[in-house]
Amino acid sequence: MPSSPPLRVIQWATGAVGRYSLRALITRPEFDLVGVLVYDPDKLGQDAGTLVGLPATGVTCTDDVDEILATEADCVLHMPLPASYFGGDHPSDVETICALLASGKNVVTTTGFVYPQCYGPGVVERLEAACRAGNASLHGTGINPGFMSDLLPLALTGLSNRIDHIYVRESSDFRGHPSRQIVVDLFGFTRSAKDYAAAVRPFRAFQRSLFAESVQFVAGNLDVTLDEVEESDEFELAAEEFEIAAGMVRVGTVCASRWTFTGLVRGRPFMTVECVYKADATKVRRWPEPGFTVHIEGVPQMTLAVEEMSHGLAGAAAHAVNTVPALCAAPPGIRTLLDLPLATGRGTVRLT
Repeated sequence: MPSSPPLRVIQWATGAVGRYSLRALITRPEFDLVGVLVYDPDKLGQDAGTLVGLPATGVTCTDDVDEILATEADCVLHMPLPASYFGGDHPSDVETICALLASGKNVVTTTGFVYPQCYGPGVVERLEAACRAGNASLHGTGINPGFMSDLLPLALTGLSNRIDHIYVRESSDFRGHPSRQIVVDLFGFTRSAKDYAAAVRPFRAFQRSLFAESVQFVAGNLDVTLDEVEESDEFELAAEEFEIAAGMVRVGTVCASRWTFTGLVRGRPFMTVECVYKADATKVRRWPEPGFTVHIEGVPQMTLAVEEMSHGLAGAAAHAVNTVPALCAAPPGIRTLLDLPLATGRGTVRLT
């Protein structure tokens, strides 16, 4: 029986996550890289392979959106920093994704859209209309949200006879993260408390919408109607000076933050997602050590801990890449993680 031809894939953005994704597309035989869109002028005209330290591929990096839209492809791995990170419009991400879908390309995005229903019927209808126009599908994914705060808790509830509360915690260490744009401009590390308070506002709005998707998705699939998703956040100041990949953290500047997102029913918490971010976990003792925890309070009571995630960015990219074959085979429309087969590491096993 003849094997299927490789899936033609475009890599949209080559930042911290996109570079891992691009390497996978180049090195895995089930994919055929046919286009790369970049934002950094220094990357323009470079061969995609050279960009990530691999042999030349013959695919040249471009910033021409129309060129990408005109390129024949089965799927686009859409991995830019969301516009709303910096106070821009979330609808601008919707517009881009709709254009890709309408051009006949399936889209896996890491900019949210784990549960687009959170944004209301207007956004859902725009996305579905684009899917119909291009006979394509959309899937939002990541590591959290996209796996830890939705797939894992839902899987665990399959063992439940009664659920009282769902709790998910992420604790991440940013000491090796190379992007100053993310570590400083978004998360606010190395900033004074005053600068942090002003700079973090657009990020707060994005975080609230992103994790509301996750909480609403879990609730909806357990037949729970939430009254609201409540958000709170706090930060920690450095007691000593230390250096991380993205810069120097001075005494008295922000070195960690803690965010909580709680889905409420009649004032009672149904699900809580806690996110702890540390500039350097070895220097910040407050709050839990890096890792992920999922706790289901009820009958039976369950706790699942992922104590090590050595390359979280690589994991986020891999989860997106591993979803591509299933999404390309799916019927047109918005496809959540429960609409698709479980994404596995098929094709990635190396025994030699």
